[in-house]
Amino acid sequence: ADCRYTCHQECRSLIQLDCRQPGQCQSQLSPESTLLPPCSQNVTQTVEEEKPEPPTLQEIKQKIEKYNAKVTNCLLMKLNDDGTYTGFIKVHLKLRRPVTVPAGIRPQSIYDALKEVNLADMTDKRTSFYLPLDAVKQLHISSTTTVSEVIQGLLKKFMVVDNPQKFALFKEMRKDGQVLFQKLPLTEYPLYLRLLAGPDTDVLSFVLKENETGEVEWDAFSIPELQNFLMILDKEEKDKIQQVQRKYEKFKQRLQQTLKEARGKPG
Repeated sequence: ADCRYTCHQECRSLIQLDCRQPGQCQSQLSPESTLLPPCSQNVTQTVEEEKPEPPTLQEIKQKIEKYNAKVTNCLLMKLNDDGTYTGFIKVHLKLRRPVTVPAGIRPQSIYDALKEVNLADMTDKRTSFYLPLDAVKQLHISSTTTVSEVIQGLLKKFMVVDNPQKFALFKEMRKDGQVLFQKLPLTEYPLYLRLLAGPDTDVLSFVLKENETGEVEWDAFSIPELQNFLMILDKEEKDKIQQVQRKYEKFKQRLQQTLKEARGKPG
């Protein structure tokens, strides 16, 4: 209210203003002010008041009925007696780095899935490869399934043995011709987001990507994995250098050709 600080609405809960600076909210400070001054507390209280209440069972039922009315592929949501519900989400895998999988393991069969056989535990040998670009995996999950569980489930289905901390789930939204990505917290419930957005994947879709480098706990990886990362980065660096060299070589050739043609013209 005093310093006129401005931020995005979705960022308000993350803002903590240091109003103990000279000239800011001094009239409201008291000796009891320790962690947050009163003016910052007002911002926090406003966010808490605007936080929506959890939907009631009747509201969930109405949302599911509205959702199912728009479904065209029979992938309906189902409300259970205990108030939870199940449904389907599609996750696009947009991974730029190779993943680590067991070497020499056959694809998982229906028998393995029913018996919950983990083929990755059958061998200690590992190999790395790139997943198909923008592969799509459909998951049947519950309203209580968290983002963390979705990531672990995807890795299990593809028999990826990399640490789940390497990956993050994003929601992709399209607005005013722009594509916006927002990283989801591990405790978020993707099926609830799907329910609110409706079945149209152009409105909302889920994407699995690599986690930001700054948030990866590198101590969790083995020495061979870290060495593999360095090899990949070295290869990407060399590729980028070659691309820049080719670009300027073509530009240089065009300039030389233009100069050569200009010499033969009068003036």
